[in-house]
Amino acid sequence: MTVDGGSEPTSKPANDTANDTANRTTNDTANDTVNTTVSIQVAAAALAGGAVAVALGTYGRVHNPTFRPIADLGFPSVLDMKAWLATFAAALMLLQLTSALWMYGNLPVRRPAPRHTATVHRWSGTVAFLFTLPVAYHCLWSLGFAETGTRQVAHSILGCAFYGAFATKMLVLRIDRLPRLVLPLCGGLLVTLLTGLWLTSSLWFFTNVGFPFSR
Repeated sequence: MTVDGGSEPTSKPANDTANDTANRTTNDTANDTVNTTVSIQVAAAALAGGAVAVALGTYGRVHNPTFRPIADLGFPSVLDMKAWLATFAAALMLLQLTSALWMYGNLPVRRPAPRHTATVHRWSGTVAFLFTLPVAYHCLWSLGFAETGTRQVAHSILGCAFYGAFATKMLVLRIDRLPRLVLPLCGGLLVTLLTGLWLTSSLWFFTNVGFPFSR
C-alpha cells in the first residue's frame, strides 16, 4: 500500500509483455513478407507489360508491311474507320476514367456513385479495348512500325506502350492487397497513352483530311 492509502500501481507480468512483443514481431514479419510478395508481383506485371510492348514493336519492325487494306466496316475508307474507332475508344476511356473518379469519391459530386457504376466502368474499358483491335491490326500488319516522321514514330511507340500498359493493368487486377495507388496509376497511364494515340492519329486525320461522310 502507498502512504495515502491507495493501491500500488501494478506492473504488467513479464510473460504478457514478452508475448505482446513476440506477437508484434510476428505480425510485422508477416506484413513485411506480404508487402515484399506484392511488390514482386507488381514488378512482374510491369515487366510482363514491357515485354508485350517490346514484342509488338519488334514484330512491327521485322514484319514486311503488306500495305493492303482490311474491312472498312461500312466507313468510306479504312483510314476513316481507324480514325473513328480510335475516337470511340478514347471517348469510352474517358467514361471509364470518370466512373473511376466517381467511385473513388474524387469528383465534385455530393451524390455517391450508383451501384451500376462499377459495371459501367468495367464494360466501358472492355469495349474501348475491343475498338482498338482493328486499328492496331491494320497498323501492325499493313503498315508496320514507323521509322520516319515525328508523328508517325510517336504514334507507333504510343501504340506499343498502350498494349503493354493494358497487359500490366489486367495482371495487376489479380493481385491481392494491392497498394491503393497502383491501380489508379495504371488506369491513368492507359488514359494518357490512348489520348496520345488519338492526338497523333484521329485528330490529325480529322484536321488534315476531314470527317467521313462530309467529303
